[in-house]
Amino acid sequence: MGLGLLGGGVATSKWLIKHGALVTVTDSKTESDLSQSIAQFTPSEKKKLTLSLGGHIERDFLENDIIVINPAVPKESPFIAFGKNAGKQIENDASLFFRFLGERAIGVTGTRGKTTVTNWIASLLSSKYGDVRASGNTPANAFLKEFDRISETEIPAVAELSSWQLETLPSSEKAPHIAVITNLFPDHLNRYTEGIEGYAKAKANIFKHQKENDFLILNAGNPWTKFFLSLKPKSQIFYFSKKSLLKGKNGMFVKDGMMVFRMNGEEKEIIEVKKFAEKMGEHNLENLLATTLAITLFDPKLKITKKMVDGLPQIPFRQEIVVNKNGLVVVNDSAGTSPDATVAILRRFSKQRPLLITGGTDKDLEFSDLAKEIKKTLKPSELFLLNGSATKKLILELKKNKFYTDKKILLFETLPECVEFATASLVKKKGTLLFSPGSASFEKFRNEFHRGETFNEIVKINFK
Repeated sequence: MGLGLLGGGVATSKWLIKHGALVTVTDSKTESDLSQSIAQFTPSEKKKLTLSLGGHIERDFLENDIIVINPAVPKESPFIAFGKNAGKQIENDASLFFRFLGERAIGVTGTRGKTTVTNWIASLLSSKYGDVRASGNTPANAFLKEFDRISETEIPAVAELSSWQLETLPSSEKAPHIAVITNLFPDHLNRYTEGIEGYAKAKANIFKHQKENDFLILNAGNPWTKFFLSLKPKSQIFYFSKKSLLKGKNGMFVKDGMMVFRMNGEEKEIIEVKKFAEKMGEHNLENLLATTLAITLFDPKLKITKKMVDGLPQIPFRQEIVVNKNGLVVVNDSAGTSPDATVAILRRFSKQRPLLITGGTDKDLEFSDLAKEIKKTLKPSELFLLNGSATKKLILELKKNKFYTDKKILLFETLPECVEFATASLVKKKGTLLFSPGSASFEKFRNEFHRGETFNEIVKINFK
């Protein structure tokens, strides 16, 4: 249910066909809309594939044994309810993946940092285990696209899990051996009718079926950690923190500029991280702590060195520095889809007097904290707004904070206009330009990846 355009639906369909299934694909989009996805199936695969496009029909949900739903399908869909009432098995790519690979998997979720932590864990594990790839909530390596490669080797599975994927994970009655929740902030509240608690419950599914020999990693400084603890996880709990952990708590923390691992009262220094935090920002220090803790629990013999940390990859569209030459720095944070992401990037680059392009589609989020951070960091002439439903809410908050007074609002309908006017504000094309929308992309782009690619193309034209 939901072939989609990002590759996950195709990967799931191909995997099911490969393992003997006759697959019906249903999608509200038409065959023409999905032509690029359909073209990825081979002639032999198409023989085992039935396309039911341009809308869903109840017959498809009655005549098939298993319903595998795309994460983007709303959980309130009447067709899912119809399938459940008919006694059908409900799965998604994550539940199928963990049904077979949970015992040697590391799973990562959270509002911010989950993609970075997943990719960093995979990168550092590759130093010992070979080609470890981040899979899951990413177009490049969908869960079931990676499944067969991983299952046929001893390579660890490192998976990023969105709240949408986690909604269905409990149907597998499995969980990752090591589960990481990086943090929780308001997000996707347009999807969760119960508000942020409904969103938090979806995230908590990552540890619902963990056992006593599994590990749950939580952020000691995040307010929602208490909520996760109230659900009484069965696994062993470890914490990460930018400050010293309270006595008796196990985990990874910072003391006197050093990263320290504590387990059962014994402490071990890992590496110095003061300079890392200054360069990469406090939020990335948290990401590094979570990454290192997950690896230490997975393989205590794998030693993390400063050289390994210095070689960690940049993650596309997540505070990705796409230009850094001749006094010009351009940063693409298109995957920053909530206001706290834009707050984080402003704090990281505040000393460089940046220009900021922000704005997009609302997800029922609050923009008051972002408005305050913008007022603290920027002048009105340094803020370029891409029009959208979220942008309108941000403007209201900025006006409440008297950011504009009599100053003109620099509001644009297209991303090329934003970049063009921001470029004109740079002195001799030198300075720091940040693109961090702090909101979703759907009013003007297919998704945040399309938005990020578009920004990079515009930058190439403007900064040849």
